[in-house]
Amino acid sequence: MKKSGNELLKFLAGLVMLIAGLFILSQKVMVYSGFWGYGFRIGGMQLGNGLIMVPFIAGIVWLFASGGSFGAKVLTGLGALFIVLEIVMTTNIKLVHVTLFEWIVILVLLFGGAGLLARVLFAGGHREKRTPYEDQRIERTGRRVDAIEEELERIKKDR
Repeated sequence: MKKSGNELLKFLAGLVMLIAGLFILSQKVMVYSGFWGYGFRIGGMQLGNGLIMVPFIAGIVWLFASGGSFGAKVLTGLGALFIVLEIVMTTNIKLVHVTLFEWIVILVLLFGGAGLLARVLFAGGHREKRTPYEDQRIERTGRRVDAIEEELERIKKDR
């Protein structure tokens, strides 16, 4: 029978590894925004950075003027979504100079930690179900009795 390890210890080790990997990766990444000169493209039409605010502002005005109609909420939500999309689309992420050793350490920490977490979180419930009689039998003999032996013993008792 396979001995199960301490799941809490595995979970904490995985969490620490994942956090350490993300921290080291965050120190090796440079994020900058190309806010000036980009804008937002919808279909074939290029909107400037300031024009992207117009649907949001119109939605806010309509929301307060109408007392919360469904159309005003939709327009305000779409305006906010366009603003978030513009910020994400104009953000550039660049990995700075990293040695091969650092890159391997980052990958091992990230994916090793994620693997340990996944193992603990998604591997539950694989224990075989036993009857109380089997539990007593295992405690008494110290080993698991096969189902066939158990059935034979039950038949002998019934005679």
